[in-house]
Amino acid sequence: MMLLGQVLDRLGDEGIAAETLLGLDDLPLMVEVEATGARFGESSPIYASNAVGRFAAFASDEDWLALMTALERASDPAAACLRQMLLWSLRQDSHAGCDAGHECCNHRS
Repeated sequence: MMLLGQVLDRLGDEGIAAETLLGLDDLPLMVEVEATGARFGESSPIYASNAVGRFAAFASDEDWLALMTALERASDPAAACLRQMLLWSLRQDSHAGCDAGHECCNHRS
């Protein structure tokens, strides 16, 4: 099991990010990441990496509390952290009419 910091640091490498996404073993999440990333002209690994950055920059205190709660309950905290950050980013990016650069979702390529 990798430490959380290691997972987050390694997401900058597209190959490792792809492997990390596969390691989540969550096909519906991967499909949604792929589709949403494509909307923004990003591969799913790049979307995942950017999602982590957006979460760190824009998540509310409540979002961080939800993340900490998920980490406490998880057998694999690194995977739980990435999953929570991806789900948060997907929710932000799901706004109707949202395009890259809109303030509504804080999406930054």
